[in-house]
Amino acid sequence: MASEVAPPAHGDPHAKLRLSALIGVLGVVYGDIGTSPLYALQASLSYFSHGTLQEADILGVLSLITWALIITVTFKYVTFIMRADNNGEGGTLSLMALASRVARSARTRNVLGLIGIIGAGLFFGDGVITPAISILSAVEGITVVSPETAHLVLPISLFVIVLLFLVQRHGTGSVGRAFGPIMVVWFIVLGALGLVQIIHAPFVLTAINPYYGLDFIIRHDTLAFVTLGAVVLAVTGAEALYADMSHFGKRPIRISWLFFVLPCLLLNYYGQGALVILNPANADNPFYKLAPHILQVPLILLSTMATVIASQAVITGAFSVSRMCIQLGLLPRMEVRHTSSMEQGQIYVPQINTILAVGVVLLVLTFRSSNALASAYGIAVTGTFLCDNALAAFVYRRQFGWTRIAVIAVFGSIGIADFAFFAANSLKFFEGGWVPLAIGCTIILIMTTWRRGRGLIMARWTQDSLPLNSFLARLPQSRIVRVPGTAVFMTGNLDFVPNALLHNLKHNKVLHEQVFFVTVRNLDVPLAAPETRVKTEEASFGIYKITLNYGFMESPNVPRELESLNGTGIDFKPMQASYFLGRETVVPASVPKLRFIRRWLFLFMSRNAIPATEFFRIPSDRVVELGVRIAV
Repeated sequence: MASEVAPPAHGDPHAKLRLSALIGVLGVVYGDIGTSPLYALQASLSYFSHGTLQEADILGVLSLITWALIITVTFKYVTFIMRADNNGEGGTLSLMALASRVARSARTRNVLGLIGIIGAGLFFGDGVITPAISILSAVEGITVVSPETAHLVLPISLFVIVLLFLVQRHGTGSVGRAFGPIMVVWFIVLGALGLVQIIHAPFVLTAINPYYGLDFIIRHDTLAFVTLGAVVLAVTGAEALYADMSHFGKRPIRISWLFFVLPCLLLNYYGQGALVILNPANADNPFYKLAPHILQVPLILLSTMATVIASQAVITGAFSVSRMCIQLGLLPRMEVRHTSSMEQGQIYVPQINTILAVGVVLLVLTFRSSNALASAYGIAVTGTFLCDNALAAFVYRRQFGWTRIAVIAVFGSIGIADFAFFAANSLKFFEGGWVPLAIGCTIILIMTTWRRGRGLIMARWTQDSLPLNSFLARLPQSRIVRVPGTAVFMTGNLDFVPNALLHNLKHNKVLHEQVFFVTVRNLDVPLAAPETRVKTEEASFGIYKITLNYGFMESPNVPRELESLNGTGIDFKPMQASYFLGRETVVPASVPKLRFIRRWLFLFMSRNAIPATEFFRIPSDRVVELGVRIAV
């Protein structure tokens, strides 16, 4: 996830804990889970009518929410999964890269890759639903203050959503600095509102006893299972603790959760429960009814700001995951704009922003209320939980050397809870649960199609290409004229001659005095170490093989790295360099290796991917493009 605050030395467990880091964590990491009290308990109690809702039922639901927070967030993510970091980086794709690194066979790596792709696909589904349900639930507070304003909920929500996506192009640095303090106020208000109500019914605190949750499950059987699908709303955003780990480090995230966020959330949930116990009619919107009438309007404004912050964190996270997918070869090249000269994580991806905006608006217009959207929310979140759990279990077994029994005992028990949540949400498939699955499956289809298509192109290119060693062996005996200047040939494989060079020789019959064969290699680490960024090998007189290494959280800049070669025995003059690229035109083969839908999709993505010159930051006035037709 993209962050607005990145304290120094976050990877050092002994580094001094800064107050700014603790505040920054609240604004970026806990925005999503921090706004869950707006709708989680309300949705969980919606399966009961006011006449049938009993005190034991309320205590049972509160107990389930309490232990969902403890097991899923505290036990699973804070205690275990956050230990499995990829050089300080977290998130499903980062965990996939870490697991693949310790896999012992290609088949295992393929399975792990598929799990990572599924997790990424479901994340995008979550990214569309979170802004819609969060902002709708906040704006719906106006109906508590004035019921006759219900018709304004939809237009106000749409206005806030459109404005939120419009400001993305300007970057979130300045807004981000305000996120933390606002969320500090938000969590204090959550705890205070809950505490005031708990004082009137202190016995509600007995719900911390898991007995009430088990009793609820035993008494209600099927209904209890269905209710789990709403209880999981209390832990949406739990994956952000792991995904945003690189921006703040483990200590601020863990300390903020254990000593501030979790207590405030529990106080608010228990306060809502106490309010409903005293008057079951309050179950229709227990959050806003916690506040005195005079404070409800300020609470609505604060809630709206909090939900915008939660949505912002998801949106910037979608930008970061998109760039990660591009670098890992799971998505075609897209425009990535850096909105800050100081923070690498602050990026803007126009195509993703547009897709998210359209998706969120369509969801709001279709479902029209947060209660209706609650049915669509859980599947994406619980699916991501399952993916993270499976990948973490593999890492603990292979990298940390845990015994099979230990892995099964810890991650097996967690997996049972995750699967129970997922199965409960699956019951709501036709009520809206199909939405995140449809989004996730579409993303998965796109990613697997792109990876398969690029693999076929590389295989075809390798088959038809001339080995570089053969070319260099014949070069001294050839009559090729060497002309002044530097030619840079971008290639995907340094062992073969780029087609652009062969085409250039065929038509221009010259070779530059200095030739660079440059390949960009994406590593399975977040950031490439500076000393490993550029690797150079002289293949022949004046001809160099250059590898540029980038992590999956970095954006390549080829000219900048080539300039760094000066002083290493290589003379690179940027204004005298020409970049030769082969512009691929992908066409259907006579015997296609991709089925119709995948072939059409791959051709569409290939035609709409941004040019390599733009993606690699190559000056357009120094580029020579030579067309190459490739059939798939």
